[in-house]
Amino acid sequence: MNKKSTISRRRMLGMGAGLIGTAVAAPAFVPATALGKNGARAPSERITMGFIGVGTQGGGHLLGGAWTYVTGGYTGRRDVQVLAVCDVWRERRENARRRVDQHYAETYGKGNYRACEAYVDFRNVLDRPDIDAVLIATPAHWHSTMAVMAAQAGKDIYCEKPTSVTVRDSQAVLAAVRRYARIFQAGTQQRSEYTGLFRRACEFVRSGRIGKLLEIYAYREGGGIAWPRRFGPAMPIPEDLDWDLYLGPAPDLPYDGNTGAHRFDIGELNWGQHHYDIVQWAAGADETGPVELFLHEGRSAYRYASGVTVYGMPYPVESPGWDGGAVFVGSEGRIAVDRSAMTAVPADIIREPLHPDETHLYRSESHSGNFLECVRTRKRPISDVDIAHRAASALLLSGVVKQLRRPLKWDPQREEFPGDEEANRMLSYAKRASWHT
Repeated sequence: MNKKSTISRRRMLGMGAGLIGTAVAAPAFVPATALGKNGARAPSERITMGFIGVGTQGGGHLLGGAWTYVTGGYTGRRDVQVLAVCDVWRERRENARRRVDQHYAETYGKGNYRACEAYVDFRNVLDRPDIDAVLIATPAHWHSTMAVMAAQAGKDIYCEKPTSVTVRDSQAVLAAVRRYARIFQAGTQQRSEYTGLFRRACEFVRSGRIGKLLEIYAYREGGGIAWPRRFGPAMPIPEDLDWDLYLGPAPDLPYDGNTGAHRFDIGELNWGQHHYDIVQWAAGADETGPVELFLHEGRSAYRYASGVTVYGMPYPVESPGWDGGAVFVGSEGRIAVDRSAMTAVPADIIREPLHPDETHLYRSESHSGNFLECVRTRKRPISDVDIAHRAASALLLSGVVKQLRRPLKWDPQREEFPGDEEANRMLSYAKRASWHT
């Protein structure tokens, strides 16, 4: 096991007294949970985590939410110790810290138990040698920069979607995670959750239950990012907001009262990677990407070298709900799936369970659990960095064709638009000088 995957008792004792007092401040007695009794893990076996961005999404991961699927979130897990939270909003980070400490105080039966520190600057979290892994749930324009810096700091990473807002930055995440041998799990939890509906749909498609795969309807089209060219009147920056850290690698924009997580998004940047991740899985394209992109009925579409065509729109006859859905059309039938149901035409092609000689895909029944298991074992996660990069690229390339509104050729090996300088310029953006990675 990699030495960074858990924090040893000896290492804790060797830490400076000041850091121990700040980060741990253990209760005056030794509870049974600290000894690993009653189903809990001993401290030396717990994965220590820091949470960067604790708004709606990050706060749900931290303390429990509709998309985390574990009561109490990571804080409620007996195999995790949350040591740090970070947010540019003071109220968010202090509220998160209080709730984490309250949970541990109740768990350990000590009213003044202090385990978690709150930071405004994520670099303080990355600097802590006692933190094994970080969860990144900031606005999307921060994801790749933070992921690269976390890998450089030796942290394992759970990063919310989209993995990046440009293809070049997604490549940078891939390179850093590989170079520093870190575990990376993208927050595309449809591969793990929802009673395995998406996995089983992809297994049926790849096993030939619908015949030759011809078309995929991803329900949502591509996305990207664009900085506003016009701004509302500049407003005073709230005292409890670090606006400079909110912007990070973004241009030096004036504060205008809007700090929405998706304020710079174009198209389906927020939700899209969920859809294109499943498209890639069903098409057997986790290691490649499109070869041509175009518009269909005004929406982004693309084609793989295999001839399979992907449309960023609902299936015209029937479609699953908006909730993460896709429709796979083959020569002998079709399968529709979303987070609540899977249907097929003809219906009997999904009634018979998967046979031993058919395609069986990576099985995970908990996305957060799979991440933690892989931190311990150094096994490849179900949504690892290679998969995340290709899914993000499919989304972002579709966003490029959506903006240029003309057909494009793409080389998935060289990862460039051959001979197309205008399109290639849209694979990256100029960051503020202090945030180059």
